[in-house]
Amino acid sequence: MITYVIFLRGINVGGHHKVPMAQLRHEMEQMGFTEVSTLLNSGNVIFRAQEEDEEKLSIVISSRIADVFGFEIPVTTIKADRILKLTKADPFKGEALKEGIKFYVTFLKEEKEDMIPSPSENEDASIKIIFVAKGMVCSVLDLNKSKTPKAMEFLEKIYGKEITTRNWNTVMKVVNKLNF
Repeated sequence: MITYVIFLRGINVGGHHKVPMAQLRHEMEQMGFTEVSTLLNSGNVIFRAQEEDEEKLSIVISSRIADVFGFEIPVTTIKADRILKLTKADPFKGEALKEGIKFYVTFLKEEKEDMIPSPSENEDASIKIIFVAKGMVCSVLDLNKSKTPKAMEFLEKIYGKEITTRNWNTVMKVVNKLNF
């Protein structure tokens, strides 16, 4: 069995695309996944499965969510050991966390050939890409220069709208909940 994490994009925000975590856990268990647990209310799910293909899992889970909840949302599936490796690499080492500065990890549904090099930043320097790993982009956001959605448009232009982003604290909470 392989431990996975899925990240759902854009659920339970502003009353739109409501997905109760208890019901999501139930649906995941009904699909045959084991040790299913959710974290926070933003669509972070840890589970175990026999399937080895992350993309195949994303498709199956996305289809089930659409059938049960009545809307489609992007689902990104990542093997938990990849997230663990990212956190051990400590991508934000040397970055100053101060007022208005936030650390984020963007999870890509698929890797792109034209992955942005790190380090790089957008025109107004509100978002700086500091680390790119397989399917994951680490960035530092300066909220003093731009609000989160505006800055994230920079990443969407490069990687498309099926990406999903979590703050570093959430990623660390996911890692702390993993049973390795």
